[in-house]
Amino acid sequence: MQKDPEADVVVVGAGAAGLMAAIQAARARPGLRVVALDGAARPGAKILISGGGRCNVTHRAVSADDFNGSTRPAIARILRRFTVDDTRRFFADEGVLLHEEPTGKLFPVTNRAATVVDALLDAARRAGVQLVHPCRVEAVARQPGHFALSTTRGPVRAARVILATGGLSVPKTGSDGRGYEIAASLGVPLTPRRLPALVPLTLPDGHWVRALSGVTTPVRLTVRSGTGRHLAQSTGSLLCTHQGVSGPAVLDISRHWLDAREDDPDAALGVDWCPGRPAAETDRCLLSLGARTCRHALSPPLPERLAEALVAAAGVVPTATGATLTRDCRRRLVREVHDGVLPVNGTRGFAVAEVTAGGVPLSALRLDTLEARACPGLHICGELCDVDGRLGGFNFQWAWASGTVAGRGAAAGCGGATPESMAG
Repeated sequence: MQKDPEADVVVVGAGAAGLMAAIQAARARPGLRVVALDGAARPGAKILISGGGRCNVTHRAVSADDFNGSTRPAIARILRRFTVDDTRRFFADEGVLLHEEPTGKLFPVTNRAATVVDALLDAARRAGVQLVHPCRVEAVARQPGHFALSTTRGPVRAARVILATGGLSVPKTGSDGRGYEIAASLGVPLTPRRLPALVPLTLPDGHWVRALSGVTTPVRLTVRSGTGRHLAQSTGSLLCTHQGVSGPAVLDISRHWLDAREDDPDAALGVDWCPGRPAAETDRCLLSLGARTCRHALSPPLPERLAEALVAAAGVVPTATGATLTRDCRRRLVREVHDGVLPVNGTRGFAVAEVTAGGVPLSALRLDTLEARACPGLHICGELCDVDGRLGGFNFQWAWASGTVAGRGAAAGCGGATPESMAG
């Protein structure tokens, strides 16, 4: 890089949100010098490992209700600026067709995340974006009339900066929290906490669930306060692992459990192992077993290994039959099945979390441009924002939408146009 070069817009971070921001800024005002800097050897590192290497580009139906963090009206306003249909069209125009799975998740027909990254990089180059990598941004300072960036390749000056560094999740891809430090150094407020989200939960050594590694089953999980108030709930598949629990229901509830425990050490995670059947029905099944053992009242619908483990966890003798089961044992077993508690003692952490909960509140940004109120000329998008979605492509849709708003907003700010006039 030349010494102290000039740029109209510098995008810090070339992941999903950053690449989209750079593309949209360059397309909005052809001729602008748009530079995207990324610390990784190859941009889009997190995209490449997403969805098991397939990249869940978006979901067939996305609304603000699928997200946590900032207020739903603010999130909805950003999502409306670049919808799921816009995402489909964008990638189709770049030669990436998407196919929809029964769950509503949309993947590239190639089932290769590299297809998505290659399309974004090609679109950026055709738009005239200068991609510089590896190039880590160490600091950003506000100077009269411009921003001064300190990078591992030397100083850079820019009229406007878009921060798209990602949060703290999967730091090996470059998301190490530096973006939060830069934002804070420029006077941008942050939420009091940043937590791993969409992350597996761990259980104590010796807990019976850990002995069922590989078993999967539908469950209903409920975060309860120390006083018993229901704070959050998720329903879906749970996977028993050798460290605890994972699977869609667990990943979706994880940020709520962590958030609750920050405020209430007595908060607990309740589990209904058989959400498709009322507790009263399980009770009737146990009463009508006759000479059969208790497991037969649970399996099916539960996997046999899980049914046996639940009988043992309730303190019931495995050979106990319906005819010999005491009322107390029957009630304990029903409670274990439908109103159990997972004694979660932690998470797998940011190393494996799919996204970060917390960050820059949308209230600190101008929603038409995602420009920081405290630092004119600085735009913030993607995972840095206090917006985290549930599992299923929602966080990528947030990246495409917020990147678009930030990119168009930065481009408009360089030439006096309005973001709406540049939507195209």
